[in-house]
Amino acid sequence: MTPSEILATSPLDLAPYEDLYRHFHAHPDLSKQEKATSETAAGHLARLDAFEIHTHIGGYGFVGILRNGPGKTVLLRADMDALPVQEVTGLPYASKTTQERGIGSGDVKPVMHACGHDMHITCLLAAAETLVRLRHAWSGTLLVLFQPDEERGEGAQAMVDDGLYGKHNIPVPDYAFGQHVMRLRAGTVGIRPGTIMAAADSMKIKLYGRGGHGSLPHQTVDPVLLAANVVTRLQGIVSREVNPSESAVVTVGSLHAGEAENVIPDEAELGIDFRSGNLETRQQILSAIERVVEAECVASGSPRKPLFTHTRRFPPTINDTSVTAKLAVSFHEHFKDHFDPDTPRTNVAEDFSTLATCQARPSAFWFFGGIDTAQWDEAVRTDSLDEIPGNHSARFAPAIQPTMRTGVDALCIAALTFLTGGE
Repeated sequence: MTPSEILATSPLDLAPYEDLYRHFHAHPDLSKQEKATSETAAGHLARLDAFEIHTHIGGYGFVGILRNGPGKTVLLRADMDALPVQEVTGLPYASKTTQERGIGSGDVKPVMHACGHDMHITCLLAAAETLVRLRHAWSGTLLVLFQPDEERGEGAQAMVDDGLYGKHNIPVPDYAFGQHVMRLRAGTVGIRPGTIMAAADSMKIKLYGRGGHGSLPHQTVDPVLLAANVVTRLQGIVSREVNPSESAVVTVGSLHAGEAENVIPDEAELGIDFRSGNLETRQQILSAIERVVEAECVASGSPRKPLFTHTRRFPPTINDTSVTAKLAVSFHEHFKDHFDPDTPRTNVAEDFSTLATCQARPSAFWFFGGIDTAQWDEAVRTDSLDEIPGNHSARFAPAIQPTMRTGVDALCIAALTFLTGGE
């Protein structure tokens, strides 16, 4: 039997999981603070009475292990953290949660699952139950991994650094799989071989000047003018230095300097984010940013060298070609015309691949749609797709169905492809 045929033998009632999804959506946790989410998910997994569960890995991460005879080891992953966003969806289960952005900081923020991680958690739990019910049809070891702190790009590495495959006695997977709900038509699935998500880096750059009175600029080194020149010059990196065939973006997302109109400050700080399709382009952009900033500081007579502080780093998500080809066959059989084997790559970033690359294991990642089908089709008809809220929007809320069924099926199909002799 094919993976799709096996899955059809034991359909799972998702109504209880729809309620569980609403709970996760209404009770989100910020990065590194996923205690309640982790405990709820681990408790649900424990009630299946099939998994050996290891908790508190790299923070609030945990892994369930289902050993089901000889065969390959497959890892399925979901991320758990939410974002400091005020939800405005108007849903009856909308989040009203607030949390400190950094424990003890006093900086209290509204919190929302604006990226769909609540759907990821629920889909993986439902897939786990489905695969327990189907264990007569497959052989091997199933790992279900629930990861903290994806939004800051640190959770996967934290789990690895905490001995994910060492002290916790969790077997190294032969294959690792992950997925993300996206601003696509619900019921659809898309994958591609090679790079599917970009590498992403963020940094703060402090620029130093010499402050003084706004009426006496000749006695100062103006860091505001310096910062403005840096911003302008950075715009030329992608347009004039990166090969046009490569995917790259450089964004200055913040510029902070001064407090008063008539005072030239001593410092300015830039917040920069850049995306790249491969590691070579990443290094090219990083080197160019450093070169441009340092040269502008020299040109402005800055009294100190700039200070670069890296705040986030996501690796590129690169799908193994052979594994992706096998998944494409299984996905096409199951999802038929709702499957795209060559979905466009995106400059959005993920840290999922760290869980596989740390052990040089092949992995694959795919997208599944979360936008209500009628809403999507009407937007296509009226040429208004850009008006549909996407990930990280305060209005992003996946349609529960068929989004959930699609996400559950995709995880199960991927696992069954490689746990039923499909390697």
